Amino acid sequence: MTGVLRFHLALALVSAACFAQSANESNPAPTTSPQQTASSAKVVDGAATPVPENKAVAVTAANPLGEARSFYRKGDFTAAIAKYEEVLKVQPKSPDAYAGLVRVYLKQKNVEQAAQVVEQGLAQSDSPRIHVARGEVWFRQGKITEAEAEWVKVINAGYPEARAYLGLARVRRALAMYKTERAMITKAHQLDPDDPEIQQQWAGTLAREERIKYLESSIAGDNNWNPDEKENIESYITYLKEFAKRNERPCRLVSDVTATTAPLVPLLRDAHNLRGYGLSVVLNGHKSALMLDTGAGGILVTRSIAERAGISKITENKVGGIGSKGRRNAYIGIADSIKVGDLEFQNCPVEVMESHSVVGQDGLIGADVFQKFLIELDLADSRFKLSELPKRPGEVGQKPVLKSEDEDSGEESSEDTASDKAEAKSAEAKTSASSGPQDRYIAPEMQSYTRVLRFGHDLLVPTMIGNVPYKLFLMDTGAFGNSISPAAAREVTKVSGDSHMTVKGISGSVDKVYSANKAVLQFGHLRQENQDMVSFDTTSLSDSIGTEISGFLGFALLRFLDIKIDYRDALVDFEYVDKPR
Repeated sequence: MTGVLRFHLALALVSAACFAQSANESNPAPTTSPQQTASSAKVVDGAATPVPENKAVAVTAANPLGEARSFYRKGDFTAAIAKYEEVLKVQPKSPDAYAGLVRVYLKQKNVEQAAQVVEQGLAQSDSPRIHVARGEVWFRQGKITEAEAEWVKVINAGYPEARAYLGLARVRRALAMYKTERAMITKAHQLDPDDPEIQQQWAGTLAREERIKYLESSIAGDNNWNPDEKENIESYITYLKEFAKRNERPCRLVSDVTATTAPLVPLLRDAHNLRGYGLSVVLNGHKSALMLDTGAGGILVTRSIAERAGISKITENKVGGIGSKGRRNAYIGIADSIKVGDLEFQNCPVEVMESHSVVGQDGLIGADVFQKFLIELDLADSRFKLSELPKRPGEVGQKPVLKSEDEDSGEESSEDTASDKAEAKSAEAKTSASSGPQDRYIAPEMQSYTRVLRFGHDLLVPTMIGNVPYKLFLMDTGAFGNSISPAAAREVTKVSGDSHMTVKGISGSVDKVYSANKAVLQFGHLRQENQDMVSFDTTSLSDSIGTEISGFLGFALLRFLDIKIDYRDALVDFEYVDKPR
């Protein structure tokens, strides 16, 4: 296969609430699809249970375990490893030392080493602490069903392990079970408020002012964030403060209509070949065709488009995605008006890339910005449609909004004004539906939809490759063709280098590109045979969201489908349209 494939994955600004999320449902059969299992695992609180192993330990010279934890939380991973290994020389069955080592290696993105250590630990001690760490390794490897089952088993056995509740919170979030996620992270924080990963996820439950204080305190003190994470958090703090200074209502719909239909704009790769589809988006009165990208988050435009629309800088930022050139300079601004079809939104954030193009385009618009709508991408008929999502039982209708950068999926925005909150309280008085985060609701008409896993703006589709257990593939209309990671491809076929293929994204070209022989992909109700699939390493993307991305379902496949997306409930319907184009 020859030619140039362009991939991109625009990374939205990282909030402290979205550091490591995960997904799937219970039943621990390894070949079961995540979409087929039911998140019905019973979790017992464990009130009168054995004393947890992870009681707080004072850090002293005579306490190498305490020192190791301290090094880990400060980000000195080399010293932490040395201390944990020192403990194991004296106490070769220490659950805390094995679990601590696993977490250090995971933080270093050394998943293979973490997997080896956790199995070594279990060979020495069948400790709940090490089983929880094994769940964390499986979670990162994309074995979500097995990870969830491991954590549930520990808790139901009477061990109130804080990290087990943290893991379940990540699972529930990816399943759009936001109310249950809140309960799990609250429990984890009660059990171990000093654990840095628990703190980071718990911070997402805080109101804006409290969140700013927490983040400022954390970034000024000891932390184990890498430079990119620190840079993201500093930018996020600045954004929150600057937006608060504007004293304006957050991004919201101002037109009377709550549904619209618009044609999809063809975007060409060359004079004869279709590259993808875009939307006609009017920013502050200036029209642009932005690529509609289910693999991107938010709105990202070039500086020339932003300058023409009069979008001024609020805070500097960086964006990144596919490619080996690192993250690119960008900034965040606010668009006074954004129009798509018959809908108009006001006061909405826009990311601006300091370059002449965004992967050859004027910009991208992630489908997730319409997450409060039911989205229909009829790519086979070049049509885009937004409509209201099915109401939960007892729910009062509310105007949909565009996603705000400060809004956590499925939760109320922390930027609501006093009048907004008064309106919400008035609406709540008229309905039995509870306010705050809600769990996934699958309406009767959506029972046939595919249950996907949501990590921020990314929708991961359980996909079978041949007869191996399900893998997670990113649904990406911005990627031209299907692709697969070399590790996943080698489970079913041969992989060889391909010097004629180039893969490009926001972060430049991919260093090494391979070709995988025939692979059969099955997802939703569909099955497709692929010859000579493009293959490249997806580790950096997998590291960024916290679970394994084994490939991409790209535009060349998706263009023949009518796709309906419910971001609120992490549901997607794929319908093959059998008609010529």
